[in-house]
Amino acid sequence: MRYLLSISFIVLFSLHGLAQETFPENGAATYNQETIAFINAFIHIDSKTSVANGTMLVKEGKVVEAGEGVYIPVDAVTIDLAGAHIYPSFIDLYSDYGISENKKAERKRGPQMERSEKGAFGWNEAVRPEYHAVEEFKHDKKKREALQKAGFGVVLSHHKDGIIRGTGVLTSLSAKTENETVISSRAAQFHSFSKGRSKQDYPRSLMGSVALLRQTMYDMQWHKSGQSTETNLSLEALAENMALPQFMECTEKNDIFRANSIASEFGFKYIIKGSGDEYERASDIAVSGNHLILPLDFPEAFDVSNPFEAINIPLSKLRRWEQAPANASYLYSLGVDFSFTAHGLKDAGSLIAQVRKVIENGLTESVALAALTENPARVIGQQSNLGRLAKGYQANFLISSGPIFNKGSVIYENWTQGNRNIITSRQSVDVAGTYDLNINGQRHSLLVKEDKGSYSGSIRKSGTDTSKVKVDITLVDRLITLSMNFGDDSKKGVYRLTGTIASRGNLWDGKGQDPNGNWVNWSAILKQADNTPPKPTEQHKDKRVSRLTYPNMAYGWSEKPMPKDFVIRNATLWTNEEEGVMQDADIVVRDGKIVAVGHNLNLDVVFPKKKDKGDFVNIEAYGKHVTSGVIDEHSHIAITRGVNEGTQVSSAEVRIGDSVNPDDISIYRQLAGGVTVAQLLHGSANPIGGQSALIKLRWGLKADQLKIRGADGFIKFALGENVKQSNWGDQNTIRFPQTRMGVEQAYYDHFIRAREYKSTLGNKRRDLELDAIAEIMDKKRFITCHSYVQSEINMLMSVADSMNFTINTITHILEGYKLADKMKEHGAAGSTFSDWWAYKFEVNEAIPYNAALMAQQGVLVGINSDDAEMARRLNQEAAKAVKYGGVSEEEAWKMVTLNPAKMLHLDERMGSLKEGKDADIVIWSDNPLSIYAKAEQTYVDGIKYYDINEDKAMRAQIEAERNALIQKMLEEGAGSEGKKHQWTPKKYYHCDDMEGEEHGH
Repeated sequence: MRYLLSISFIVLFSLHGLAQETFPENGAATYNQETIAFINAFIHIDSKTSVANGTMLVKEGKVVEAGEGVYIPVDAVTIDLAGAHIYPSFIDLYSDYGISENKKAERKRGPQMERSEKGAFGWNEAVRPEYHAVEEFKHDKKKREALQKAGFGVVLSHHKDGIIRGTGVLTSLSAKTENETVISSRAAQFHSFSKGRSKQDYPRSLMGSVALLRQTMYDMQWHKSGQSTETNLSLEALAENMALPQFMECTEKNDIFRANSIASEFGFKYIIKGSGDEYERASDIAVSGNHLILPLDFPEAFDVSNPFEAINIPLSKLRRWEQAPANASYLYSLGVDFSFTAHGLKDAGSLIAQVRKVIENGLTESVALAALTENPARVIGQQSNLGRLAKGYQANFLISSGPIFNKGSVIYENWTQGNRNIITSRQSVDVAGTYDLNINGQRHSLLVKEDKGSYSGSIRKSGTDTSKVKVDITLVDRLITLSMNFGDDSKKGVYRLTGTIASRGNLWDGKGQDPNGNWVNWSAILKQADNTPPKPTEQHKDKRVSRLTYPNMAYGWSEKPMPKDFVIRNATLWTNEEEGVMQDADIVVRDGKIVAVGHNLNLDVVFPKKKDKGDFVNIEAYGKHVTSGVIDEHSHIAITRGVNEGTQVSSAEVRIGDSVNPDDISIYRQLAGGVTVAQLLHGSANPIGGQSALIKLRWGLKADQLKIRGADGFIKFALGENVKQSNWGDQNTIRFPQTRMGVEQAYYDHFIRAREYKSTLGNKRRDLELDAIAEIMDKKRFITCHSYVQSEINMLMSVADSMNFTINTITHILEGYKLADKMKEHGAAGSTFSDWWAYKFEVNEAIPYNAALMAQQGVLVGINSDDAEMARRLNQEAAKAVKYGGVSEEEAWKMVTLNPAKMLHLDERMGSLKEGKDADIVIWSDNPLSIYAKAEQTYVDGIKYYDINEDKAMRAQIEAERNALIQKMLEEGAGSEGKKHQWTPKKYYHCDDMEGEEHGH
C-alpha cells in the first residue's frame, strides 16, 4: 500500500476525482480514481451503528465500504486517523445559502393593489411558486466555509420570501461547481404565513395569509382541471410543485395547527419549520404527525440586574429562557420526528454548542446525531444517498478529535463529495486537562488550562510540600515546552522540558534540563481532560425551577381541569327564565349540563348512584348570586397578527377562526369578570369584513377547542368613516369606496355577483369570498354590522330588504334610538355600548339612554365591549341601563347574557339557568349589577376555569417562580452582562385598528 505523502497530494486528488461530464477540458485531462482508506478510526456509520478501530474506503466521491476488517486495495492512499472519530456530515433543510438576499423595496406613495411584476403570473406577488432557487443559486466561498466549519456537508436552500416561495435546491457544500454539487434542483416547495418583501397591500394579516393560501390552492385545482381559460404560470408551477415535499415556516406553535388545517383541506402534509416553542403544545403536536425542523437559537438571558425593569418581563419569557433547550427532548419523548437547523443562529459555528445544550437537557447523543444526518435525508427522500456512511452513499463526512458533541472536541476536516476541507489542522491539539507528570522518576500532578488559545499550568510539589508551582507552557504544532521553578527564587530551581505530543494528545514525552543543567527524561500522561463532560446522571438531571403549564404563562394550569358533577345550594339564582330571580334555590350540574334548577332539590333523584359515594361537589352558596355566564357579542380578544384585512373592499374570505390565539391572557382575565362566551369579530376597515369566530373561554385549551361546535356562521360588515377611509391620510385614495355612496354600491355589487355565482356554482371556480356572501343569502351566515349614523343604517337595511336578506345585529348602533322602530320592523338586533359618546364625529349624537329606548321599541338589545378591558366589567356596563332609562335589573342582566345568546343563535344552549343548557355558570359575591360584586367562580361546560381563592394561591406561586428564575439568571452570570430585555406590551385590538398588522418573522 502507498501511504499519503502530503496534504497537497490529497487535495489534488479530491479536486480531480470527478469532472463535469459535459464541459470541455482546456488542456490534458487528469482523472485520479484511486481509493482513499481511512484507518484506525472510530467510525459512526449512523446514529445507532459505530465501529471502533474501523476502516472506511472512499472513491470517486462515494463511500465504498465502512466497518471492521475492510480489505484495503493495494493501490489505496491510506490516512491513519489514530483513533479520531468519523461522522456523517450534517444536513440543514432550512437554509438560504447561495441565494441572493432581496431587500424590501421602498413603498411608493399610496397602496399597491396589483402585482407590479409583468407577465402571465398570478395576481399576488407574495405567491411565487414559479420561482426556482436553483436558477439563481451560486456558491459563496465565505458562507460555504462557515457552514463546513459548523459541520454541514449538504443544505436545502430556498428564497425565504413570500407566502408560496417556490422550490428549493439541495446542494453539497463542496468546492466544486454548481453543476457538480447540486443533488436535487427542485427538492421541495416552501410556504409561510408572511408575505415578506411584497409591496402589495393584500394580505396584511395572518388570516389574510391563510385565505390567500387557501384560495390559491383552489385556483390551482381549477386551473389543473382544464376549465380555466387563462394562462397562469404561477398556478401551473404550483400544480407541478405539489408532487414535492411541502415545507411550511411556522413562527409560533399555534401556526402548526393552522398549517395542518390547510394541508388537511387539500390532502397533503407539511414538513414544519418550527419556532422552538413546540414543547408548550407537545402532546397535540405529536398527534399531528408532522416532521419538525427545530431551530437551536434559544433565548438569551435577560438583564435582570435592575428589579424595576425585571418586573416587566412576562413569566412566559422567563420560562422560555429556561425551558426552550429541552424542546427536542419533550418532543422526542412523545414520538415526534424532527431534524435540526442552524436557521436563526447568529453564527452557524455555534451549532454544536447549542446541540450540546439540548443533550444536557435530556436528549441522547444518538438522537441528536440522527436529527442532523439521517432524519433530514429521509424526509426529503435522500435516505439512500445521504446521512450515513455506507456503501454507495455520498462521501460527506467529518473527522473530529473525539465524540462530536463533547465539549473540547474539534472538527479537523469536513469532506464533501470526497473533497477534503481542512477545518482545524490535526497537527495541533487541545492539551487542557490533568496529567501525571514524571521527571526522572519524580511524580507530580499537572493541571493545564486553556484561555483563548494560550495554555498555562500549575503543579503540586511531591512529598510534604504541596504548594502550587506555576508552569509556563509553549505549544507549537505538536512540540511542547514546559518551564517551571521549583526553587525559592526566580534564579534557581527552573526546569526546562521539551517534548512531543502523541497523535491523540494524551501522552507527552521528551527531554529537558534540571536547574543544574543535567539532562532529564520526562513524560506526561493524561489522567482527565479538563473538558470531560458531566456524567450522564448529572448531565440529564432536571435542574429547571419553572413549571410547564397550559398555556405556558402566568395562571396556566399544570393539569387539565376536568368536569365535575356539582350542586350549588341556597343561592340567589338569576335564571333569565320565567322563574326570574329565585331566592335560596339550588342548581345541579351533571356531565357539563344543567340538570335541575329549583328549591330543596332531592339529590337521591339527581344523583341516585353518586350520593353515597361523594362523587359530586356540594357548594354552599348562601348569600351568593349565581348567574349564567356573561356573553360578549362584540370582542377582539384572542386574535393574533391583525384584526383587519382592510386592504380590499371585501375580505369576506378571511376567517378570524384562522388567527385565534388561545394563549391571550385576556381569556383568563375575562373569566375573572364572569365572561364565558365571546364573538371574535373582524375590524371595521372595509364594508365587508371577515368571518367571525364564536368561542368559549376554555382557558388553556388549543384554538380549535375554544370554538363552539355547531354554531351558526357570522360575518362583520361596517359603515361610516372607517370604510370610506376618512381618517387614513391623503395617500389612501385608491381603494374603493371613498364615499358613503360608494359603500352602498359596494354592497349591491357583491350581492349581485354572489347571486350570479350561486346560480352557476358547478361550472365556476370556487371563490371563497363569494362563498361567504352566498351563505348570507342562503341564511347560513349572519351579519353583525359596525355602525353609528342613522342614515347609513337605513341604507344598509334597505339594501338587505331589496336583496332579500336580514341584518342580524347592528353593533355600536349609537343612533339606534332614532330608528328603533325600523330596526324592529326589519328584524335587526342592537348590540350597543352603555355610555360611549363623542370620541369621534360620527358618534356626537350618541346618548346613554340608547339601550333603554331601543328595548322599549321591542328591539333585542345587548351591551358589548369592543374592548379587552371593558369586557371584564360587562356586569357593570349592564347596570348602566338601570341608571340610564330605568330598565329593570333582570332585563338589564339579560343584555349581557340571554340577549347576546339570542343574537348569536345560541340561546337554546346558553344564556340562562335552565335544565338542559350548558353549565356556563358564575358564582358572584353580590348582586352581579353591583360595583362591589366579584366573580368568585366561573364555570364553562361545568368545568371550573376560574376561582378567586385559587387565583390568590397562583399569584404567590407565580412570584416565587419568577424570583427563582431571576436568581438563576443572576447565578449563571446574566446580570448586567446579559441581553437587555426587549419586552413589548401586548397589542389589544378594537374596531378602529385600521392599520391591520403587517406580520413577519
